[in-house]
Amino acid sequence: MSSWLGGLGLGLGQSLGQVGGSLASLTGEISNFTKDMLMEGTEEVEELPNARRKEVEAIHTILRSENERLKKLCTDLEEKHEASELQIKQQSMSYRNQLQQKEVEISHLKARQIALQDQLLKLQSAAQSVISGAGGVPATAASPSFSYGLSHHASAFHDDDMDFGDIISSQREINRLSNEVSRLESEVGHWRHIAQTSKAQRSDSSDQSEICKLQNIIKELKQNRSQDIDNHQHEMSVLQNAHQQKLTEITRRHREELSDYEEQIEELENLLQEGGSGIALTDHSKIHEMQKTIQVLQAEKVESTKKIEELEDKIKGINKKLSSAENDRSVLKKEQERLSVENRQLLEECESLKLECSKLQPYAAKQSDIVTEKERILPYSSSVEEEVFRLQQALSDAENEIKRLSNLNQEELQISLSKLNNEYEVIKSIAVRDMDLDSELCDLRRNLEAKEQELNQSITEKEILRAELEELDKQNQEATKHMILIKDQLSKQENEGDNVISKLKKDLNDEKKRVHQLENDKMNITKELDMQEEKLIQSELVLSDLHLTKQKLEDKVAALVDQLNKLHTKNLNIQKENSELQEHVKQKEEELSRVRDELIMQSLNRDSNSNFKDDLLNEREAEMRNLRQNLSEIKQLNENLRKVAFDLKMENEKLNLACENVRHQLEESVAGNSQISQEKNAIVEALKIEKEQLEAVLCQAQKRLLEEANKYEQTVEELSSACNLSISALQLDHEHLIKLNQEKDFEIAELKKNIKQMDTDHKETKKILSSSLEEQKQLTQLVNENEIFIEKLKERSSELQEELDKYTQVLRKNEILRQTIEEKDRSLGSMKEENNHLKEELERLREQQSRAAPVAEPKTLDSITELESEVNQLNILKDNLKEEIKHHQKVIEDQNQSKIQLLQSLQEQKKEMDEFRYQHEQMNATHTQLFLEKDEEIKNLQKTIEQIKTQLHEERQDVQTENSVIFQETKVRGLNIENGSEKHDLSKAETERLVKGIKERELEIKLLNEKNISLTKQIDQLSRDEVGKLTQIIQQKDLEIQALHARISTASYPQDVVYLQQQLQAYAMEREQVLAVLSEKTRENSHLKTEYHKMMDIVAAKETALNKLQDENKKLSTRFESSGQDMFRETVQNLSRIIREKDIEIDALSQKCQTLLTVLQTSNTENEVGGVNSNQFEELLQERDKLKQQVKKMEEWKQQVMTTVQNMQHESAQLQEELHQLQAQVLVDSDNNSKLQVNYTGLIHSYEQNETKLKNFGQELAQVQHSIGQLCNTKDLLLGKLDIISPQLSSGSSLSSQSAESLRTTKSDVLSESSKQEIEELRKSLKEKDATIRTLQENNHRLSEWIAASSELERKEQEQTDSEIKQLKEKQDILQKSLKEKDLLIKAKSDQLLSLNENFTNKVNENELLRQAVTNLKERTLILEMDICKLKGENEKIIESSRGKETEYQALQETNTKFSMMLREKEFECHSLKEKALAFEHLLKEKEQGKTGELNQLLNAVKSMQEKTVTFQQERDQVMLALKQKQLENTAIQNKVQHLRDKELRLNQELERLRNHLLESEDSYTREVLAAEDREAKLRKKVTVLEEKLVSSSNAMENASRQASLQVESLQEQLDVASKQRDETALQLSMSQEQVKQYVLSLSNLQMVLEHFQQEEKAMYSAELEKHKQLVAEWKKKAENLERKLVSLQERLDEANIALDSASRLTEQLDLKEEQIEELKKQNEVRQEMLDDVQKKLMNLVNSTEGKVDKVLMRNLFTGHFHTPKNQRHEVLRLMGSILGIRKEEMEQLLNEDQGGVTRWMTGWLGGGSKSVPNTPLRPNQQSLLNSSFSELFVKFLETESHPSIPPPKLSVHDMKPLDLPGRTKLDTSVPGNFKDTAESGSDRRTDVNPFLAPRSAAVPLINPAGLGPGGPGHLLLKPISDVLPTFTPLPVLPDNSARVVLEDLLKQ
Repeated sequence: MSSWLGGLGLGLGQSLGQVGGSLASLTGEISNFTKDMLMEGTEEVEELPNARRKEVEAIHTILRSENERLKKLCTDLEEKHEASELQIKQQSMSYRNQLQQKEVEISHLKARQIALQDQLLKLQSAAQSVISGAGGVPATAASPSFSYGLSHHASAFHDDDMDFGDIISSQREINRLSNEVSRLESEVGHWRHIAQTSKAQRSDSSDQSEICKLQNIIKELKQNRSQDIDNHQHEMSVLQNAHQQKLTEITRRHREELSDYEEQIEELENLLQEGGSGIALTDHSKIHEMQKTIQVLQAEKVESTKKIEELEDKIKGINKKLSSAENDRSVLKKEQERLSVENRQLLEECESLKLECSKLQPYAAKQSDIVTEKERILPYSSSVEEEVFRLQQALSDAENEIKRLSNLNQEELQISLSKLNNEYEVIKSIAVRDMDLDSELCDLRRNLEAKEQELNQSITEKEILRAELEELDKQNQEATKHMILIKDQLSKQENEGDNVISKLKKDLNDEKKRVHQLENDKMNITKELDMQEEKLIQSELVLSDLHLTKQKLEDKVAALVDQLNKLHTKNLNIQKENSELQEHVKQKEEELSRVRDELIMQSLNRDSNSNFKDDLLNEREAEMRNLRQNLSEIKQLNENLRKVAFDLKMENEKLNLACENVRHQLEESVAGNSQISQEKNAIVEALKIEKEQLEAVLCQAQKRLLEEANKYEQTVEELSSACNLSISALQLDHEHLIKLNQEKDFEIAELKKNIKQMDTDHKETKKILSSSLEEQKQLTQLVNENEIFIEKLKERSSELQEELDKYTQVLRKNEILRQTIEEKDRSLGSMKEENNHLKEELERLREQQSRAAPVAEPKTLDSITELESEVNQLNILKDNLKEEIKHHQKVIEDQNQSKIQLLQSLQEQKKEMDEFRYQHEQMNATHTQLFLEKDEEIKNLQKTIEQIKTQLHEERQDVQTENSVIFQETKVRGLNIENGSEKHDLSKAETERLVKGIKERELEIKLLNEKNISLTKQIDQLSRDEVGKLTQIIQQKDLEIQALHARISTASYPQDVVYLQQQLQAYAMEREQVLAVLSEKTRENSHLKTEYHKMMDIVAAKETALNKLQDENKKLSTRFESSGQDMFRETVQNLSRIIREKDIEIDALSQKCQTLLTVLQTSNTENEVGGVNSNQFEELLQERDKLKQQVKKMEEWKQQVMTTVQNMQHESAQLQEELHQLQAQVLVDSDNNSKLQVNYTGLIHSYEQNETKLKNFGQELAQVQHSIGQLCNTKDLLLGKLDIISPQLSSGSSLSSQSAESLRTTKSDVLSESSKQEIEELRKSLKEKDATIRTLQENNHRLSEWIAASSELERKEQEQTDSEIKQLKEKQDILQKSLKEKDLLIKAKSDQLLSLNENFTNKVNENELLRQAVTNLKERTLILEMDICKLKGENEKIIESSRGKETEYQALQETNTKFSMMLREKEFECHSLKEKALAFEHLLKEKEQGKTGELNQLLNAVKSMQEKTVTFQQERDQVMLALKQKQLENTAIQNKVQHLRDKELRLNQELERLRNHLLESEDSYTREVLAAEDREAKLRKKVTVLEEKLVSSSNAMENASRQASLQVESLQEQLDVASKQRDETALQLSMSQEQVKQYVLSLSNLQMVLEHFQQEEKAMYSAELEKHKQLVAEWKKKAENLERKLVSLQERLDEANIALDSASRLTEQLDLKEEQIEELKKQNEVRQEMLDDVQKKLMNLVNSTEGKVDKVLMRNLFTGHFHTPKNQRHEVLRLMGSILGIRKEEMEQLLNEDQGGVTRWMTGWLGGGSKSVPNTPLRPNQQSLLNSSFSELFVKFLETESHPSIPPPKLSVHDMKPLDLPGRTKLDTSVPGNFKDTAESGSDRRTDVNPFLAPRSAAVPLINPAGLGPGGPGHLLLKPISDVLPTFTPLPVLPDNSARVVLEDLLKQ
């Protein structure tokens, strides 16, 4: 409880702290705002309009941001609160069932335990009454274990602080209780055995009555304790309820205040907007309004601050209560520890009592056998022992009660103290009884003193026991005093707690300040973030620079590759050179060998030239060496070059590999691009052809559209009249929707931000969860280890108990032996001696036992104490674990908060989903409109296309009777694209945008769905983790219910009647209030239900609209995406809808739970009064059970839904795979179709081109024929002309011959002038005729040539045409064949398409059928689930009732068995008593008769009968135990049978469901088979129709082929005519082709040359580029070197500048020093003049003062002598003698001769004073004992004398020499050892000392030192003062030393 309250308090503290902080920040900002406004109000009015408005706007933005932040905080807090309440209510229901089951088990175990306890107590009392020595140890051993079990049990049930794994703890408790039960059963068996062995000697009538009284007292104490606990828990629950009510009121007030603030802020915003839109003239009025609003805000701020202060006071009060509770708890813990210490002490005393009892037992046993009168004493001694045992029991009970009291408050402690006092009084009465018994025993001892003297020992031992009892009484009194002290300490601790509370308040204020600091830190962090963003930008710039450098490096790599190649070439050249050099070397060596041979030959011949040859040889050898060196160098170079080449090759290979990879990628990309381009080209061509066709279609469509447009205009005019009415309403709706859309967009943006934040929080919570889970695992491991350890300890304790039993048996044997020894020795004296001997032997035996083996009892006791200490350690560990668990609880609370935030994010995501759906619906609506318009246009175009196709291609109509969906879609897309490109560009862009938007939205929806799934999984995990938290609350509630039952059952005490009446009145008032609240809640609930039904109707309507829109979306999305995704979306949407409905149902149930909780609280209060409303309580419990069942049903339904979803996902995945396969097939078929169409269109196009070519050829033939006809006509004309011209020529020639002859005749005869003239004219005419003939001939030649050329051309043309016609014929045949093949292919493909379309439609139908079947199945499953839930609820009710009956039956059985056992035991006891009575009667008779032998026989018979009864009882017990085990096994088997029956029922239900499913699937399959048969029939019909169409088309083709053959024959005839002309033209073509070939050759040559030139240019360019790159690299290197040099030079420059600065400073200092030196020189000169004067004066003084004495000194000494006392005057005389230079011996002689004579002293002293004796150095051995007054005066005198009157002289810099301190020797003599050391060290250190700073003793020595010679200082003042002057040595005085120390140093002689 305390931990739960602590957690609540912490959570509330945190939340209220956040709210307080936010409110504080708001109020602070409002106050700042008001201050600024008031300050600015004092400014001038002229500056207001612009500057003031800006400031107001800035403040307004700040306020708005703060308001938004507060809104978010409030919403977060509200949602957290609601979510936590919902979770608690939902999860509490499921855990109450488990708790009830556990409570039933616990009650069974408790019943068993109580029964066993009763049996134990009975058996213990029986055993103790019978056995005097044997029963003590086991009883004492058993009782603490039992008490431990009880206390542990109680602590386990009442310490419900643990939050972690209550189910596990309850199971462990059950296991522990079962173990205790088994242990108690074993103890019961043991005690039974003991009781049965000693039934003959039992007499326990009075003992049982006392035991019963003690038990009744203990039960009353337990009941009182439980009542106190219940009261405490009830008070805690009342406090909780009050706290919750306060919290709700505070949150409500806070929300109201926030709403007011929001309204005010909205008003301010409106005012600002009006101010922004208004004119500057209205600014003043607005400012006034703003000031008014500011005043209002200030007033509200004051109110809010007051409220906040009230809230803070409340929080402080709550914190005080919590702190006081924690203080009480700590105090109780301390008291518990102290009581545990006292308990240990009491246990130790008990153990000592036990040991003494064990000592008493054997002596009591001895006494029983000695005298018959001991039989009288035995009951008294046994009663004493029983009383001791009772005391021990009372002590153990007191210990248990003390342990329990440590867990309760002070009041409970006081009550328990009063109870302890009562028990103490009972113990005192027992002690009084003991005293009476002792007195009776004393009387008996007096009577028995004559007979027995050994009883005195037992009496003394009993007196020791009495003393110990008195000590126990004293200890109890001390305990009471201790409790009083504890009370005082508690009061002190309360005062300390108040101080702690004040400290905590201070800490709260400090933490508020820290919060402000943290906000400032936040601002700083934001600034740092901006800085980091700037750094990021800079880093991006750096990255770009790096990219540039990378490019440069790549260029460098290219340059290196080129260099590699060059190096490779160089390497090859070098290798060649090497080989040449090697050959050259070989040649040289050969020549050398030859030369040597020759030299050897010559050496034989010539001995005289040997020297010359040697020189040559030496030269050759030198050359050889040089060559070898060169070779080795070249080899090294070669090796280096090879290495370099190898490295370069490796790099080159790497680069080549990279290049190859790049090339492969380029080739692949090029190949892919080429394929794509080819495909695109083919598509473009097909589209172009279709475009040409569609243009024609469009022309017709336009005409039709104009006609339809006129019709539509008429209809539109009619509709517009109707639409005008609804437009206004639609516009209003449209505007409203636009506003909503904008608001939703804003909300979506905010929610996205929240989602991002939640994602980050979620990641953090995941980490925390993982760490907490690991820690929990570790804790569970530790707990398991502890349990194992405890079990081991228990096993050890059982083993020790067994060993104890063994040792008791051994002790019994020893006692029997002792009894036999004592019976033999009868005399009293001998008995005493033997007793002493036996005691000694006993002690020896004990020591031996303790030495020999761990058999003795002390060791067992030690082990028990060790075990107790270990148990205490384990308790400490348990406390530590509890603290750790508390820490983990805090962590879990944090996780709860994060979980709540996740739930909020889920809700926000749901809202976003709704908004996205709404947007999606709007988009779909717009899309559907656009698509409908497009579909209408497409339908019109399709109609026109079909008409064109019917006119042009009958075959296409035959093929495309059935519409292929995908083929049409592709065409429609093409149409849409073309229309868009030509006419509707805007609509195309819009559709593309819409499609993209739809796809993006769908992707977002998918992502959100995935997020939802992941979040649901995480929520499930979190709910599983948080399951343990509610168990504690449930247990508390159950404990409260039990407490109420207990209160109802317990009778009210008469003392509390008045108090209860007052409570009744108060509770009646509260009840009336609660009933009023309940009535209001019921009204609200009914109102909410009506609203809920309305909302459900609206939701249903919206869902129908959504379903329609989704169907349209599906139709649209089938064009874009696969149908599998639609299936998945549909299932997800359905599931989300179902989940929403279930969430709504859960909310309703949670509201019901709240009302039930309020009713429960009221019923709690009423039940406290006295059980007034028990019926209501039962009804509430029933409703709780129902709610639990509903929750279970919901969980089962959820699991089933999850399984169905998974199945649907699997099915959708399979369907998607099938759809993908079908789509792949359809795509392949569509590709084939498109290719065939392209081929078909290409063939048609080629066919048309061939036709046009044929027409052109026909036209050309006609032209050629026409030209031939013209040529023939021209030919005929020319031939006619030639015929006309030829007769003229012949007549002319005959005439000419005749004329010649006539002329000749005339020449001879007559020569006249006229004839000459005529001849000339004829000649002229002949010439003209010849010219005309020549021209005609030339024309003829030309014509003939032209005709021949034309004929040749015609022949060539005819040949070409012949070949072309042949080719055309062949092409025609091929085309006809290909046409036939293509037609067949098209038919086959169309058949395949049709079949695929039919398959597709079948699949779609099947999918629809499957969907319908799925929906039917879902509905059926829902119905079945509802039935199952009902049946389960009924089953659970029956099971619960049966369980209750079983528990009752088991309890009755147990009571029956107990009663039967008791009856049997009583019967056995009666039988045994009867048998004993008979035996005694027989004995009496036999005594009378004197038959002792028969008596012995009867006794033996009785003993045998008793043994038989014992065996029978043991067998009976075993049989009973076996029966119980069998009963338990039977119950377990029955449970298993019931479980199996339930399983069988479930399996049968599943079988029925599967059968129904199979039947449905078979029905669906039969339907599909029938549909397939119908499709087959349709297909067969279609096939027959297609075959008929094929036959008709083949006939048409044959007719067409016949017509074509006729046309071909006619064309062939024409071609034959044209072939002749073509042959002539072919010759000319061949000539031209040859020329063309020549030209081609020349061109190729030119191209080769050009390419060569280009390669050369490229090589040149590359070489130049390489050179340039090398140059650039060199320049770069140079630049880098220069940069480095620059850097170094800059560094040097900086250093030089620094040096210059320092040099300038030094120069300035030097100038100053020189000036100082000049000044000092001047002063030196002045001082030297002064010194000269002083020297002169000194010389005069020396001359004048030789042999004189200072009068002042003598006067002072003389007067000082008389001032000193007479005892010390001789010391003064010694001092004076030492000053005047008189030796010690002389002084002593003078003093010895006349100590008191003044005249002798005076004469001697005056005579001695005239002598000038130098001062001797003082010795450090002798000490003076002067008085203080004289010594002080003397020191003062010396100081005045030693101070110099003249200042020390200043020396020049030139005379500064390192002084050797001439006064050092004197100092050394006069100063003690430590002084010497310091002076020496100082002199060693300070060799170069400034003489101005030297002490006077160092600067001017007064006594001539021994070391100074003629090389000493030259100046007079620096010389040592002569011995004539009466001077004192200046003493080096340390500042620490006083006058006394100085004197002591002086007087050491």
